[in-house]
Amino acid sequence: MLSVSNLSVQFGKRVLFDEVNTSFTQGNCYGIIGANGAGKSTFLKILSGIQEPSSGHVYLEPGKRMSVLTQDHYAYDEYPVLETVLMGNNVLYGIKKELDKLYEDYSDENADRIGELQVQFEEMDGWNADANAAAMLSNLGIKEDMHYTMMSDLDGKQKVRVLLAKALFGNPDVLIMDEPTNDLDFETISWLENFLANFENTVIVVSHDRHFLDAVCTHISDIDFGKINHYSGNYTFWYESSQLAARQRSQQNKKAEEKAKELKEFIARFSANASKAKQTTSRKKMLEKLNVEDIKPSSRRYPAIIFDRDREAGDQILNIEGLSASNDEGLLFKGIDLNLNKGDKVAIISKNSKATSAFYEVLAGNLKADSGEYQWGITTTQSYLPSDNSQYFDNDDTLVEWLRQWATTEEEKEDVYLRGFLGRMIFSGEEALKTARVLSGGEKVRCMLSKMMMTRANVLMIDEPTNHLDLESITAFNNSLKNFKGTVLFTTHDHEFCQTVANRIVEITPNGVIDKYSTFDDYMNDPKIKEQREKMYA
Repeated sequence: MLSVSNLSVQFGKRVLFDEVNTSFTQGNCYGIIGANGAGKSTFLKILSGIQEPSSGHVYLEPGKRMSVLTQDHYAYDEYPVLETVLMGNNVLYGIKKELDKLYEDYSDENADRIGELQVQFEEMDGWNADANAAAMLSNLGIKEDMHYTMMSDLDGKQKVRVLLAKALFGNPDVLIMDEPTNDLDFETISWLENFLANFENTVIVVSHDRHFLDAVCTHISDIDFGKINHYSGNYTFWYESSQLAARQRSQQNKKAEEKAKELKEFIARFSANASKAKQTTSRKKMLEKLNVEDIKPSSRRYPAIIFDRDREAGDQILNIEGLSASNDEGLLFKGIDLNLNKGDKVAIISKNSKATSAFYEVLAGNLKADSGEYQWGITTTQSYLPSDNSQYFDNDDTLVEWLRQWATTEEEKEDVYLRGFLGRMIFSGEEALKTARVLSGGEKVRCMLSKMMMTRANVLMIDEPTNHLDLESITAFNNSLKNFKGTVLFTTHDHEFCQTVANRIVEITPNGVIDKYSTFDDYMNDPKIKEQREKMYA
């Protein structure tokens, strides 16, 4: 279907890919993973023809159509929404445009050409194209009254959904997507997961959403050491098997039969879980071929994220009564009444990200509420990671100097201690001397996590922390919050984060809150809560 041969990519002296030979076959979904800078997005650009490799070739089977999810929000501003989606199938769209022109200038001379095009159009189900495109848009949350709106009139989140509909439209033979879940809510991501799980052609996707990768992938394609290796199974299987393989390699004294038994039990456990997955049939076929020994040692580094507390909090954590807030656009939330209990790990969710961010800003003392009050327990200490952390990095301090301002003891203020701390957060050697102003988004979040660890608070408030992190940092962060003994309030679009950390869900709606002690999956799938949510957002 799609293959690359002798593919190499080099920037100056840096070799990104070295003589890569691999193929992507029909019916499979490949999740491309790799550390930051490994070349995931570059590889997708080369596959889609946007960028040329230094050497080598990309081969798409003749007659097959490739569709690419683009991230250029302004590329189609001159077109209506529905027409933009139709452009996803460029052949069908070209026929439609030519037919429209011929109809306008109809004559006996072009009657034969119209007949030819009508046959092609019918073979491609062209007469249902508008209806199919409209259904796709509606499924992705773009309502009918917006289908003839100009793209330039949409906001960024709406454009993302239209561009996704464009990529999915017309059943492409190869579908390439770079971070398709960005700016999508949980319901839309769930719809996309179901769509791709039933998609019969080839999918190649880069995503930092582990739940999404688990739901749609039949293979994980790991970029490491300048090569690409395909592994059968989803992301969790790849991650757990790579951890198991690393442990087994380090266990020199363990007998071969004990290792074999451990591998067999691991695959049996994973096979049982996979039988419940959406792609049951294809997964079973993949699992028959699994061999953990095929997993190669990785160059990845996982940050050491460990949250300790200076003291244990008492029973009184946080009490909120009648809290309301608004901005220039109007009401954000109103009438919030909450009482946090010791050990609560609360996922704060909403369809309006501005509402959740304002909620944290009020609790952090950075924003004055319109009405109501809140009171932290006298034994609590809070540490806050905002969604916009730019104000912390508008300076030329080195990372050592930057982190020193959060130190509380003389030992912590020493360069040796600070550099060791930063090294565990993947800022080793000269990277610890970078200035705060030049950091990438992911590096800033790792610095903010370092700051939070230094404060040793017993209550953590975390607003959209995973947006700029790689899979390794997300996994380490996720595990640290699962193990944290204090109280956590967090907001994220990472499904796995919500499901594995939260024991309580608080949803902020325009008409108050929904508050439920529950896992995230149970909350989202509860019919009574679904009905309540519809009323609260109406």
